[in-house]
Amino acid sequence: MTDFADQPRGCLYLVPNTLDLGCVGGEGQPPVPDLGSVLPLGVLQTAARLKHWICENAKTTRAFLKRVNDTAPLRTPLQELDIQVLPRPGKGHQGHAKTQHQQEQAAIQALLGPALAGHDVGLISEAGLPGVADPGAAVVLAAHRAGITVIPLSGPSSIVLGLAASGLYGQSFAFLGYLPTEATQRSHRIKELEQLSRKARQTQLVIETPYRNNALWEALLSQLQPDTLLSVSCGLTLVNGFSRTDLVGQWRKQALTLPNDIPAVFGWLAA
Repeated sequence: MTDFADQPRGCLYLVPNTLDLGCVGGEGQPPVPDLGSVLPLGVLQTAARLKHWICENAKTTRAFLKRVNDTAPLRTPLQELDIQVLPRPGKGHQGHAKTQHQQEQAAIQALLGPALAGHDVGLISEAGLPGVADPGAAVVLAAHRAGITVIPLSGPSSIVLGLAASGLYGQSFAFLGYLPTEATQRSHRIKELEQLSRKARQTQLVIETPYRNNALWEALLSQLQPDTLLSVSCGLTLVNGFSRTDLVGQWRKQALTLPNDIPAVFGWLAA
């Protein structure tokens, strides 16, 4: 086993990605935009010099780096880059959960080998900021524990952009991820979160798999109180993206059909 104890460590760069995964470039979709319209030049220049990468999907990461190369030429040819994929959570029996967790942690630590050997490493999500609603958080924590410097780079986050565009209370907010898909459980959770929002004056933010956008929207309209402010931001940073906020009572008077192939962020603030 290589001893990295006395070697200078590289840094772990958290490289932001665009929010257009699966939403551009396909048949009937808008063309792939220039990365410079979404990501700062400094981010692209940093990404262009990195040789070692940790990601969720090697194919989409290579596609991202090809786009980077259009603005900031890659220092290492694409085919020579070291692109490693995060381990997927195990799906074994409950009795093996501890062993699976240990194996996953060992695999994550192994991904940081280049940083322990003195090389800078990039961590990238499929969309947005690594570590935010993203499995890359486990790599960031492992880096801290190994004494590796973590450097986050500026870029889009649908959660923060959706909050900013909503006009809802930004001094206190909570991101809850996904709500239950089963109707009764989802309804109960929505009412529970509305009560919390009212009591704590806290904006509640959730996301959903795009093909269930409308199911969640209808559930929010039916379960939230008429005087609760409800916001939806869809396709953020995309050409046809939008953000709209109104009282639930007003939303019920106007039809809104959300696309089933574009991500959305939903938020509400109870009166």
